[in-house]
Amino acid sequence: MHVENLLEDESLGLRLLWADDPLLRREISGVTATDLEDPARFVRPGEVVLSGLVWWTPEDGQARAERFVAALKTAGAAVLLAGEETHGSVPADLVEACGRHGVPVAAVPVHIMFRAITDTVYLRQWGELSRHHALPGNVRARLSRLVAQGAGPDLILATALAHLDRSTAYVLTSAGRTVAATEGATTVTAHEAVALMGEGTGVTVPVEADAVSPYGRWHLHLPGPDDAPPRMLHEIAAILGRCQESRARHRAAEHQVADELGALLAGAGAGNDPGRGTAAVEGALHRCGLSAEGPYGVVVAGTGAGRDGLAEGALAEAVAHATTGPGAVGRLPDGTAFAVVPAAATAALAEIWPLVAACEPLVPVHGGTGSPAAGPRELAGALAEARYALGSARTTQPDASALTDIASLTGLDTLLTGIPADVRTAYSRTVLGPLLDTGNASFAALLQTLETFLACDCSWARTAEAMHLHVNSVHYRIGRVEHFTGRDLARLSDRLDLRAALLCRTDLPRPATRDRPARSSKARAR
Repeated sequence: MHVENLLEDESLGLRLLWADDPLLRREISGVTATDLEDPARFVRPGEVVLSGLVWWTPEDGQARAERFVAALKTAGAAVLLAGEETHGSVPADLVEACGRHGVPVAAVPVHIMFRAITDTVYLRQWGELSRHHALPGNVRARLSRLVAQGAGPDLILATALAHLDRSTAYVLTSAGRTVAATEGATTVTAHEAVALMGEGTGVTVPVEADAVSPYGRWHLHLPGPDDAPPRMLHEIAAILGRCQESRARHRAAEHQVADELGALLAGAGAGNDPGRGTAAVEGALHRCGLSAEGPYGVVVAGTGAGRDGLAEGALAEAVAHATTGPGAVGRLPDGTAFAVVPAAATAALAEIWPLVAACEPLVPVHGGTGSPAAGPRELAGALAEARYALGSARTTQPDASALTDIASLTGLDTLLTGIPADVRTAYSRTVLGPLLDTGNASFAALLQTLETFLACDCSWARTAEAMHLHVNSVHYRIGRVEHFTGRDLARLSDRLDLRAALLCRTDLPRPATRDRPARSSKARAR
């Protein structure tokens, strides 16, 4: 099948946006769907690339389009089929980039599902082959019955490949979690699984399913590229898609039960009777399949405004990696995703977090974990700690995914990162007052002197040395600081207040200070 044959299929309604005639006669080797900004490692030569363009944004659209199309060119993609649903049309930046790199591009109408295009390609390529290149009729019928009965992916995979000799296969999530594997298959870690799907040495077929988080999407992977005919793999992937949709509906019901637990822990519905509130929490834990004894770990996650549901999907995938036992994943009343799991499971979250976040590299996934909760009574406190740690993760790495443990906030500087930015700013302005007017050279000098003075442990001599000033000048400036702030730097409490105010200067220019000099045993005390 050639690119022009696919574009001529009237049932798909594909609209060609750019191509040179010789490129349209290129033979299609397969299909892959991706919304990664750099999909090169997942695309094979000659493949049709389907993209919903989730990665593209108007703010830096030209640069993003350039990176995406350059990756397709490097990988040898035959044609890009761009969905119109996300942005209403295919961005001009993308079409222009395709023209520069010589990659044909066509628009996919909103009403056309990517699965229909995939079906067309594979059925056209292998539909005329003999029957042994597709699933036998009796196997196909049995697989349909298994899906209807709610069978899991392990049984479906084993049944689908039972008639083949020694075929090794895996069902893997985008984050590398092994959902199912054939008997005797070598166990692979999450990092190894992600590498297997990206290396291109075997065969990886995306499993398309509706209402499934991008973090938990399944992929059918066979290490041997010739272990099964492509048409058969496509049929198995379609059946696995139905299985995942069924499991997703079941998970949605579980998340609703977890939401009830979240409402109780956040303070809604607990009432004024602590004993009654604890009993309600214990009941909610039981409905979530969790023991009433503990200990528990509490995790919260967020992906920013306008991305509803992504944080919950990311957290659910991370929890699935961390524990094979029961766990509750849902949303708090304010929409924040949260999870309650056995305390031992939280240790694995830090390692798996980057793999989960990499499934949607343009969406930072921030998370926070609280101290282990010994029992139901301590869960609300652990949740409050986790939410504070989440605030710290957002502050310290706003544009990158991060998971922060409350136990890592061991200093004043790290502790303050959990406070909302507007509160930190208000505190800083209240305490430092006119010193924040950095447009005034005198105030800027006083602020710099204060910062250096505190960094030098309030040593007059070392402050003077660091700033190349006379000690009397340091005394004068610190006196002016005390005048404008109303604080006495001879008092420890006032020093701490001013130090905290300096650390809280969010979104404000901070004067540079010289490197702190090494402390000398001969340095004079204050």
